[in-house]
Amino acid sequence: MAELSMNQIIHAAVRRDVARTEQALRRLPDGDAERARQVRAAWQNLVRELTHHHEAEDEILWPFLLGRGVDADLLHAMESEHAAMKKALSSASAAIDSVVATPTASAASVAADVVARSSEVINQHLDHEERDVEAPLGDLESDPEFKALSKKLRPASMVDAANALAWMQDGAGERELTALRATIPGPVVTILTKVVARRYQREVAPTWR
Repeated sequence: MAELSMNQIIHAAVRRDVARTEQALRRLPDGDAERARQVRAAWQNLVRELTHHHEAEDEILWPFLLGRGVDADLLHAMESEHAAMKKALSSASAAIDSVVATPTASAASVAADVVARSSEVINQHLDHEERDVEAPLGDLESDPEFKALSKKLRPASMVDAANALAWMQDGAGERELTALRATIPGPVVTILTKVVARRYQREVAPTWR
């Protein structure tokens, strides 16, 4: 089985968070305002990470791939799917906000349905990207310009990078964790996750424990 790329590791974290957000909403006890706030905090983190990922692709990666001969229609489809995902995420965020305002089991069930519909939009895009864009990306791994550009796709600060790494690992399977440590040295991952990623450990991680 081929090793996962960083892009695929991020996608796995997205799929995982969307699925467990839906599950958490379906299991939300009636009147549990604290649990509703926890779920929203985790969802907001997902939206933040995914927004950064997609903005970097739209602004940096797709123009580069276009210049390297990747099909323009494919890249336009990627941008269009990003726009559809943004709309789906916004709808889910509004539904989850409603659960925080009125933490009832019925409101949570409605929000879970919205997240489920959002999941269809999200997963269709992730599957499409992995099917049609991963190969061109793989062909560029040894390209010096692509290596330089890849640095621009990373989070802007060490703290943001640490929180992103903590998110990618939270609930990840062995395949994702092995691939991550093959890309970034294990001690670096550990230090950033355990020492620097305080926001994630404080605000998000408790949601999934």
